[in-house]
This record gives sequence, structure tokens and C-alpha cells, in this order.
Amino acid sequence: MTLSTLPVVPEPPGSGAVACADLAPPWFRTSSDLRLQAVARAARDDYPAWLSHVQAASACTRPVRLAGTMTTIEAATGRILSEHHTADMPDGVIYKPCGNRRASVCPACSKRYQNDAYQLVRAGLVGGKGVPEQVATHPAVFPTFTAPSFGEVHTRRVKRHTCARRTDCDCRAEPCHARRDLTVCPHGARLVCFARHDARDARLGTPLCLDCYDHAGQVIWNLYAGELWRRTTIAINRHIRRLCRERGVPDVEVTYESRGKLRTRRVPPVRLSFGKAAEMQRRGVAHFHAIIRLDGFDPDQPDATVAPPAALDADDLKAAVDHAAATVGFTTDPHPARLDGWHIGWGDQVLTKVITVAGRGEVTDAQVAAYLAKYATKSTETTGHVSGRITTDTIDLYADRHGTHAERLVHACWWLGRARYTTCPVCHTRSDRYDCPTCAGRNGDDEPDPSPYRRLQRWAHMLGFGGHFLTKSRRYSITFALLRDQRVVFRRVQNAGPDQTDQGETPTTLVVNFLQFVGAGWHTLADAMLANTSAAMAREHQNTARQYLTSMAA
Repeated sequence: MTLSTLPVVPEPPGSGAVACADLAPPWFRTSSDLRLQAVARAARDDYPAWLSHVQAASACTRPVRLAGTMTTIEAATGRILSEHHTADMPDGVIYKPCGNRRASVCPACSKRYQNDAYQLVRAGLVGGKGVPEQVATHPAVFPTFTAPSFGEVHTRRVKRHTCARRTDCDCRAEPCHARRDLTVCPHGARLVCFARHDARDARLGTPLCLDCYDHAGQVIWNLYAGELWRRTTIAINRHIRRLCRERGVPDVEVTYESRGKLRTRRVPPVRLSFGKAAEMQRRGVAHFHAIIRLDGFDPDQPDATVAPPAALDADDLKAAVDHAAATVGFTTDPHPARLDGWHIGWGDQVLTKVITVAGRGEVTDAQVAAYLAKYATKSTETTGHVSGRITTDTIDLYADRHGTHAERLVHACWWLGRARYTTCPVCHTRSDRYDCPTCAGRNGDDEPDPSPYRRLQRWAHMLGFGGHFLTKSRRYSITFALLRDQRVVFRRVQNAGPDQTDQGETPTTLVVNFLQFVGAGWHTLADAMLANTSAAMAREHQNTARQYLTSMAA
């Protein structure tokens, strides 16, 4: 018999993972009471109806409960055909999956997000789902951009892997920081480590000396990582266009509107499409895995995906990426803690591989898609810090300037992100902005934006990183919304039956929902256990059926 794997004991809010059900009263916190309530729910006459009602969210850890009305309207006349109230349904609410992408919060919803991310990324490499299949012949590379060093940390290095799977790697690692001279830092810590760390060693990613490590510089780098990526894409585009002009690729004429007038300019017939996933390293800094595809550009069909010029290949694209990673960098705005700002640039460990579709080469399309989809559901779990958004009431739980590595990173975010008021030497206006708003108004300039460092407090729970973990350019591939819409259409066709639904037929009715949020989580722990057990049995049945069909096809 398949049993639920869902934890039936609510986790504390401080852990960052939400509970699977609303907190039970003190008199209902024993396993015997849980079994009694589960049996009582299963013995009710409406249990089959309840199980069917919660099927859509049965595997969710903390589903959203909605209450209200659902009205079906005739599209042509606006006449109300039917109206349903959630009060007439089991529990009086509709259960909707939370849709959280983080695997540590909701494994079921994150798995669905990961599957969609895989389809989204792979469609941009091989085509399908609305993307032309000819993109499989376009040059594409897979670069990895890492952050610079902010101090020496415990690491695990394997010169030669002999394991079958890297996730279960048990290969012999090299000594962490083996030195003949016993180097001692100014704080008295020995900067040497002869240990061959295991892959699950808790010391991995922690500094050899916490006092020497530049925690402030690391959180600032996380804050500006998105801007660094934007400038990198601009540099790659410029390098590719410069190659086009050097090799005699003719420009095309593009018409655009500027200040109410139509203008024209000549540009090379190339365009880059991007897909990027962020991975949080154990030391608490983000680095990026990207897919960069080279496309052509047709001014007569600006939205079409066409082949790039024959004069450019994957090696040229790889050279452009390596050049941009080595040259792009900038200095941040001044900060009271560092008036000359921080330099933001990529680290030395930048690796670019050519993507192949035929299964030969450094890395294939399936490997890249699975790699990016895996990290799309991760967050800061690998650093040992997991929390929700930090406020002034909870900052003391996670920040400590003399604490662990993660606590010092959170403290650096909070300390650097707090408002610091300065006085203008001209008009003596006191504000938290580097450019005086009063003087800017007198000169006719726009009011300056607040300090960009204020965002550090908002993203302190992410160690300063406030970007998305999976992003793409507009024309790289399809969208998550399109995948969700296709799934909805498929389920409607499946429920209605192939004889009653025509996929090419325009719908004649419109469903309008007036729903409001009434809570999150299951009503009781017994409901959570029963719903998750039902979902586990359904998954097992689907896997068995899939294996049977695969064996029959073979």
C-alpha cells in the first residue's frame, strides 16, 4: 500500500518551510488522534466527492483556499447560463495548488515548475511547441559565469571523476588547502586545510577565516549581479556585430519610430537569444548558467526566427562570450561605508561549452535543459540559510555580525541597506539620497532615485540576490503561461471527451470567477495525509502505466 510521504507535523515558521496544514490545537497532536480523524474523514459519505474535489491540489504542501461564486455566461448575448457557489462544495472552498517553485517549500509544485522549465529551455534548442525546428541548426553555447573570490573557503576538488553519476559522487577529492608554509591571517587563523572533504561536509563553502572574508563585498555583488548580466549581453551583441562588419556581412535597414517620426538605420542581420538560470553556491554567492543562441534577423519579418549568416559559427559565439566575461565590469554608486564604491565583475572561472543536438560534443541539449531546470527550483538551501522575507521583528533571528557565515551575510545586507541620511552642503536639506532632491528640482532635473542599496534589506533572506532564478529573452522560446494554457486545454478536452470537444472550435461560453482568498493549507493534518496519499497512489499508477506502454512499444 502506498502511504503519504508528506510530513504531518507542522514545521516552525523560522525554518522557512511552510506547514502542510493549519496548526492543530494542543489536544490534537498525537498520532492516535491523527488516525482517528483520518478514519472519521474516510468514513463519511461525501469522502469520494471530497477526494475528487481536492484532486487538483492533493499533492500540494500548502494549497490556497478560495471561496466565492463561478458563473458561466454565454459569450454572444451575455446571458447567465449557470452559477455555482463554493458553499455547496466539500469544505465550502476550492483548493488551488500554491505554485511555489522552491523544492524546499512544496516538492509537488516545484516539480511541475521544473518540468515546465525543462520544456521551455529545450524548445529553444530543438524547437517544438510553437518554436520552429530549424533552431536546432543555429549555433548555441552554454557558458557558466562565476563570481570573483571574496576570501578563501573550504572546497572540494576532484581532478578525475570515476563515478557514474555526479550527484552521488564518491570520488577521492584533493586536499582542501594544502600548503607547506603554515600561513596565518592577521586574526590568528591558519589558512590551511588538509582535509579531503566529503560532498556532504557542512564545512564546504565556509571561509577559512570569517573575519578576513569580505561579506559586504559579496552581498553587494549579489545585488548587482543582474546589472552585470545585462551589460554582459550588450557586450556580446556588440562583439558579434563587430565580427559581422569585419567579415563583410551586409547590413539590413530597420525602420523605427522616434519622437513621432519614422527613422531608419542599418544594422547587421544577427540577433542573440538568451536563457539563464542562477545557482546559489555554498559560499552564498550566485553564479549563472546561460544558453546563448545565435539567430538571424529579417527586417520584413522581425518576429520570425531565421537562420544566422553563414559567416558566423559557434566558435565565434564562444569567443564573443569569453571576451565579454573578461572585459565587462563597472563600479557601483558610492556608499557611506565605501565612498569609492565596489567593483563588480566576473570571476576567473568562466567556462563556455558548445551545445550540440546530435548527441556529440561537449554538452547536449537535453543535458543543458535538465541542468537549468534543476537549478530553477533551488534557492539558498545549499548555504544552510532558509527563511522567508526578513523584517525588523525577525532580523535578530538570522543576523549576527560575529556569528556563522550565513548570519554575517544577512547582517551585511541589513547593515548596508539601512537608510543613511546626509545633509546637502548647499541647501542643507537632509535626505537619504546621494543627489540632493531640492537642488535637483531647482536645476530642472528629475528627482533622484533612492539609494540602490536600500534593496539589500528587502532581499536579505536571499543574501542580497534579488533577481529571478530563471529568465529568458523574449524570442528565445515559449512562456510558462503558454504551457499552463496548453495544460488547461488538454484537461478540458480529456474531461469532456473527444466526441464532445472540437479543438478548433471557438468557445461560445465564458466562465467568470468571483473568488477571494480565505486561507492557506489543509484544514487538518488528517486531510493533508489523506490527500497526499491519494496523490502518491495516482503517481504510482501513472508510472506503472507508463512503464507498461514503454515495454509494449519496445
